Amino acid sequence: MIPVDLFMTGAGGRSGGGDSCAHTRGGQGDFHGGVRLSGYFTTRRHERLREVVRDFAEREVRPLIPRMESARSVEYELSRLIARQGWIGATISRQYGGMGMGHLAKTIIIEELARVSGAMGAMVQASQLGVAKIVHFGNEAQKWHWLPRIASGDCLPTIAVTEPGAGGHVLGMEASAVRDGDDYILNGRKVFVGNSHVGDLHGVVVRTGPGSRGLSAFLVEADRPGFSLAEHRPAMGLHGFSFGELIFDNCRVPAVNRLGAEGDGLPVAYSSSVLYGRPNLTAVALGIHQAVLEETSAFATARHRYGKPLHDVAPVKQKIGQIQSRLMTARLAAYHAAHLLDQGLPCDAELMNAKLVNVELALDSARQAMEIHAASGLFTDSPIERYLRDAHHIYAPAGTSDVQLLRLGEIALGLDKGQWSQRLADVVRVDPLPSEAYLQPPHPTTTYV
Repeated sequence: MIPVDLFMTGAGGRSGGGDSCAHTRGGQGDFHGGVRLSGYFTTRRHERLREVVRDFAEREVRPLIPRMESARSVEYELSRLIARQGWIGATISRQYGGMGMGHLAKTIIIEELARVSGAMGAMVQASQLGVAKIVHFGNEAQKWHWLPRIASGDCLPTIAVTEPGAGGHVLGMEASAVRDGDDYILNGRKVFVGNSHVGDLHGVVVRTGPGSRGLSAFLVEADRPGFSLAEHRPAMGLHGFSFGELIFDNCRVPAVNRLGAEGDGLPVAYSSSVLYGRPNLTAVALGIHQAVLEETSAFATARHRYGKPLHDVAPVKQKIGQIQSRLMTARLAAYHAAHLLDQGLPCDAELMNAKLVNVELALDSARQAMEIHAASGLFTDSPIERYLRDAHHIYAPAGTSDVQLLRLGEIALGLDKGQWSQRLADVVRVDPLPSEAYLQPPHPTTTYV
């Protein structure tokens, strides 16, 4: 792991290597896509974290992208390497060995990884999503057992809710858990599980009874008898990331692995999706969006038409301006929502809107970037087509844009049923730490970022 005192040092260098000319463009200091955010949403510690993650992504991730794109398989070793940096523990309290830096720091980590590789940004967000259920509903024994392992990178958690026959209809699930003495017997299938094939600990929501109070959540270790994985299926984008199928066939799980009480499965699923899933996916879209702008700007500068750079052609410059404008709007929405979450303020609407805005605007910009690249963008050695493919993967998880609009409409009409950010404010709020706390590891044997 990277020593924690790096947070208090000056800016670090960046390494190159990779699949485009855009990555050699320097950082923008506290300007991000043209928006000055330092001192308003982000602190010097946040910006130092950004530098550390960006340097890592350029050195360790970018050189592997050609292999990842050609193999289209699960990137096990790189996923573990990233986890060992301690970044899965961004929202885990220092008490349990985590970074304790909150949701805005988590957003920056995912964003910077996704700027280089949407797949690895998705990998980190999926396991940070897996943290939510334990932070929100775990008892002290579960927290002490699992959170230090997750924070150190020794355990990659997931959350498994969606089923083949139910899709986004959570109450339509049929996978079951039946009590058998001190255990539960799990049967059923879960699909579209982020980090399915690299996860060590699956948070599984299954049916233990009828109705909305008949769902319960369990922690299921990946090596339990009766648990298996379906074969990895390559997808359109996010090559290197797995979001596959979990199979439970009389899988015996001890009752102590249940999260909360019987019947708490729906709150586990919904709170995880709202408070972690939406901002996490927002951050992936934001990182891809940043990459689209950088790559397209570099392309329009390097290419010449009519004896001058392509960007001097007015329609091209206008399109780049539109991409820039979208990115500025998207980043403000993302950081504002994460900032409110860190303050423990009600922000479900802002989290929904941030996911909606970031996904839709990233897709719009990626499509427009393809127009600027024209035929040059169609070849797989040009990263712009990868950005477009990857961006499409962020649309459906944690609610499509239609779902976000429906929920926002309910809020506007006063029909919403309360806010998870308000109910769990004491859990998600980031407590200010003295500066020296960032200089010392939370445990003599634990260091992080």
